[in-house]
Amino acid sequence: MAKKDPTDLSVEEKLKTLFQLQTTLSSIDDKKALRGELPLEVQDLEDEIEGLTIRIEKIQNEIDEYQSAITMKKGEIADAEASVARYKSQLNEVKNNREYDTLSKEIEFQSLEIELCNKKIREATAKIEERKEDLEKAQELIADRNQDLSSKREELDEIMQETKEEEERLKEKAKEYEVKIEPRLLNSFKRIRKNARNGLGIVYVQRDACGGCFNKIPPQRQLDIKMHKKVIVCEYCGRILIDPELAGVKPAAGKDEKPKRKRTVRKRTKKDEETTAED
Repeated sequence: MAKKDPTDLSVEEKLKTLFQLQTTLSSIDDKKALRGELPLEVQDLEDEIEGLTIRIEKIQNEIDEYQSAITMKKGEIADAEASVARYKSQLNEVKNNREYDTLSKEIEFQSLEIELCNKKIREATAKIEERKEDLEKAQELIADRNQDLSSKREELDEIMQETKEEEERLKEKAKEYEVKIEPRLLNSFKRIRKNARNGLGIVYVQRDACGGCFNKIPPQRQLDIKMHKKVIVCEYCGRILIDPELAGVKPAAGKDEKPKRKRTVRKRTKKDEETTAED
């Protein structure tokens, strides 16, 4: 048997299929709602851990740079000390005041270089201690966040496992409905549903009003909806409207009935009783 073209469906069949699709998608939304904010919380924790990991790497690189600088300065100190020792030994061999002054200045200069290198080493050592404290705090924080992430993932996996089979079944069912709907109408429905806060792209009429935004629908427009001759959308929210009976929804008995007016009985006065007695 040849598959029926979606464009060959009557408006009534299109609306009915579309409402069945909406019901299925709403059920999927309900399953996702069971997860609550957990997926977002997991994502936030993963992002935070990634940021902390980058921060730890940066701190470690800074510590390595400071240690390299200390090693370099220690090498410069060793060179300067060797120069000072050499210049001092040469002082014993000077032949005039000029040579003595030159060597003395070199010794003084190298001594100042040693002092400067020692100062740089002290500063770098202090920076290393600061960065090590920051590193320890970041490592403690990342360990704490990893523990939270593990707990949140377990909770999310447990919920996912409970709803996975049912959700997959609903998704397959939704695909079956989608192939029955013409692409243009399906795309319009998906666009409406995406923009709707509650995810409803098609709603039935409730108490003479739109089931999505609850604005009143004119009687003539309600009649058109009941006729199923064309796809009608709410002029306020843009949702597709469907007759409750076609949607398979039974209105509550007596909901639209007007209350009966109670008859008022006038209480007889004493004067009325006397008039009746005279007659």
